[in-house]
Amino acid sequence: MHQRQSPIYTPPSGPPQVDRPSEEIFPALGQKGVFELLATLYEHLEQSPVRPMFPEDMHTASERSAAFFVQLLGGPPLFNQHYGPPRMRQRHLPFEIDAAAREIWLACFDKALEDAPQRIGFPEQHIPGFRRFLEAFSEWMVNHKPAS
Repeated sequence: MHQRQSPIYTPPSGPPQVDRPSEEIFPALGQKGVFELLATLYEHLEQSPVRPMFPEDMHTASERSAAFFVQLLGGPPLFNQHYGPPRMRQRHLPFEIDAAAREIWLACFDKALEDAPQRIGFPEQHIPGFRRFLEAFSEWMVNHKPAS
C-alpha cells in the first residue's frame, strides 16, 4: 500500500454539504445487494491506477467498505460494530488522495452502478442522488494537492 509522504491538504469546501442517499435504497438492495455493489466497485478498483492505495486483500477491503455503505444507507450499524466510528476522512489520511485519484474512484463507482438496477435492484431513480453524495463525500477524502 502507498503511504503518505506529504503534508495534509484540506479541501476549502469543508465536510460534505449534501443529503445522505435516499432511505429507499437499502430496502431495495438489502445487505446482500450493498455487498455485491461494493464487490463490483473493488473489481474495477483492482484494475485501476489507484490499486496501490488499497490493501493486497481487496475482498476484505470491499467488505469493510460495504459495511460502511450498509450503515450509511440505513441498514444495521455494521461498520460501527466491527470497526468503530467511521471517521472516514481520518481513516483515509495515511494515503495521498489527490483529485486525480478521486476521479478514478468515482469512475470505478460509476462503472459499478451502470448495471446495478438490473443486477442488484438498485432503484434507478435514486442513482443521481447517490452519485451526488459520492461526489461530495469523495471530495472530502482528497487530502493531497500536488505542487503546481
